[in-house]
Amino acid sequence: MLHESNALKETDNAAAKKARLGVILFFVYTIIYSGFVIIGLTKPELMGLNLMNGQNIAIVYGFGLIVLAIVMGFVYNYFCTKMEDKMNKN
Repeated sequence: MLHESNALKETDNAAAKKARLGVILFFVYTIIYSGFVIIGLTKPELMGLNLMNGQNIAIVYGFGLIVLAIVMGFVYNYFCTKMEDKMNKN
């Protein structure tokens, strides 16, 4: 017995733009993350400096990367939904 999805299989006219947005966000995050890695490799003593409320730069930067990834996920979802709504109208 063959089981298939009941959902209609339509083409996504926004797929190319969504992929482009994903690649742009990926490179933005990669550049920011690379800054974290480069600082850790070249100036590890800098990571130990206190930045705010007794937390060092490594902790603040690391949590910032996590928050940035979550925010970028929401941004990606928002713009992809907007593109799909605009480009996939029938």
